[in-house]
Amino acid sequence: MDAKDILGLPKTSAPSEKKPRPTKDSQRKPDGISREVYALTGGLPPLMPTLEVSHLKKRPPVDKEKVTWQWLPFTSSARTDNLELYHWVRVVNGVPPTGDYAFAKYNKSVDIVKYTDEEYEKYLTDPTWTKEETDQLFEMCQQFDLRFLLIADRFPSSRTVEELKNRYYAVSRALLVAKAPSSGDVSNHPLVKNPYNMSQEVERKRALTAVLSQTRQQERKDAEILAEAKRIAEIRLTRKEEEEAELPQETTTHPDVNGNAIVPGEPASPSSSVQPPSLVAVLPISTADSASTPASLRMLRVFLRTHVFDQMVQEANSSSGLRTVKRVEQTLQDLGINIKPKVPTKAVCSEHLELRKEILTLLNLQKQLQYKEAEASANRENSYSETPSTPKRVQRDQDRLFVPDGYSGERVGKRDNKRKGSGRHIEAPPSPPQSKRPRKLKSSDG
Repeated sequence: MDAKDILGLPKTSAPSEKKPRPTKDSQRKPDGISREVYALTGGLPPLMPTLEVSHLKKRPPVDKEKVTWQWLPFTSSARTDNLELYHWVRVVNGVPPTGDYAFAKYNKSVDIVKYTDEEYEKYLTDPTWTKEETDQLFEMCQQFDLRFLLIADRFPSSRTVEELKNRYYAVSRALLVAKAPSSGDVSNHPLVKNPYNMSQEVERKRALTAVLSQTRQQERKDAEILAEAKRIAEIRLTRKEEEEAELPQETTTHPDVNGNAIVPGEPASPSSSVQPPSLVAVLPISTADSASTPASLRMLRVFLRTHVFDQMVQEANSSSGLRTVKRVEQTLQDLGINIKPKVPTKAVCSEHLELRKEILTLLNLQKQLQYKEAEASANRENSYSETPSTPKRVQRDQDRLFVPDGYSGERVGKRDNKRKGSGRHIEAPPSPPQSKRPRKLKSSDG
């Protein structure tokens, strides 16, 4: 018995239609790929492009240009004799290259000034030089492009290189100034602005020759002398710094009546009390300035005062915290004073630093005063809170009521112990128990 029998359905039913399966497109394996590789890829296109074997067998196309090298003649514009030389040239399709020689552009010539006989007689006469020597010098300068070593080697008379240079530059400078409309037009020209100094050039070459001709022993000796000179300079500088650091202490330890500093160990002369007012006024300022200036900047001798002021402010604030420094700056702003002086002269900077020190002292005193007041208030509160316990016991004994003889003292003691153990303070005495109350008097008792 199945579900159809239970439900009363007929057992024979219409046959179910089967869904047709989609037909797979049969892909043919391409040539050049093995069956295993094609099965792994599943027919997907390859990541890298594949080349056909036929393309590998093709020959590369032949270049259309035909390049040959030929032995051809050439001329250069740098030469004036039209000399014809030969060299190998790259020829494309049988057409040789045209144009000037490629290296002719590197031929640079110097423009040598020219002068006439009238200009020579008017501006260029020199007792140590004749006109023929000057003409020959300028011709050789034009020929050898101001190579004065070659010119001195080929010059007919015995002239040094420095003398030839001095004559050439002197003539060129004189002609330049003479032909200029005004002297201001040629004032920035190198020949006028930096004239040739023959004596300096001779001294330079002499010193260079002396240095190059030194032996190893002389070089070692010179190095030792330089090291000793450097050591002596450092020792002198250290002694000077120590003297400058000790000078303010000596001047402030023994002042006289007039305020003049007296150095200990020196006898007071009669003329020491009578000093010019300028010297007396300048001495404390200079010593104070040298004392307040850091030693690292004192070595420079020349420095910016604003830079020194910033360093001195940092040194003054080094012992204080960040909150204290901010309070000092806030106090300066409340007083209407700039944090940095607008006119940082020596007097203004010293007064500003003195004001900062006084503000720091004031803040420290205020802080100490607050501490002292807090301690005093704490001591005062402790003295009020302390109360002696003995008077309370005395008062308790005084407030205790009288107990008659008829009552048992043992029970009273127990009650006192209970009251003490409970910790409660009861001013009124407890009532006696009911069993111990005195009975009422009857008429028969009377």
